[in-house]
Amino acid sequence: MGRGRVLVRRLEAHEVELHRDLRLRALGDAAGSFGETAAEAGARAPAYWEDLTRSVTEPGRHVMFLAWEGRDPVGSTYGLLDRDRIDAGRVGGMWVDPAWRRRGVGRLLLQAVFGWARDRGLTRLGLWAPARSEAAIALYSRAGFRETGVRRPLSPGSPLEIVEMECPL
Repeated sequence: MGRGRVLVRRLEAHEVELHRDLRLRALGDAAGSFGETAAEAGARAPAYWEDLTRSVTEPGRHVMFLAWEGRDPVGSTYGLLDRDRIDAGRVGGMWVDPAWRRRGVGRLLLQAVFGWARDRGLTRLGLWAPARSEAAIALYSRAGFRETGVRRPLSPGSPLEIVEMECPL
């Protein structure tokens, strides 16, 4: 593993397999942090991944940011438009390779989402964080997110909880 500079860029429309591979890496590494499992995502048809990639690469829609060190992707996150509020967005699916955690990659990915949100004229960002992940909550808190007091199960019937956080832009 190199120790070069980490660069962040958007996923491109032709990178369907990269998108799928990164998402499966994230789900496999951080089981219990996302609302789906690697097995569930891995069983999805190619058309699902094509549609999902299109939804984060077409202008005016959601976005996916990738963190790279050299030729290696080391993290990813989504910038999502809020379904209920036209002035708000969400950070989703944040993941950093374990070898790259606590090295500023998450901060760089969040900065990219903040820039995307501001460019779209959004006034706030929200997210759901694993309640048991002190590191994730600390990262989001340092970026300006605050807990709203809302918690819910990670998925129906799960004993794991997620906590809602928001940040004004």
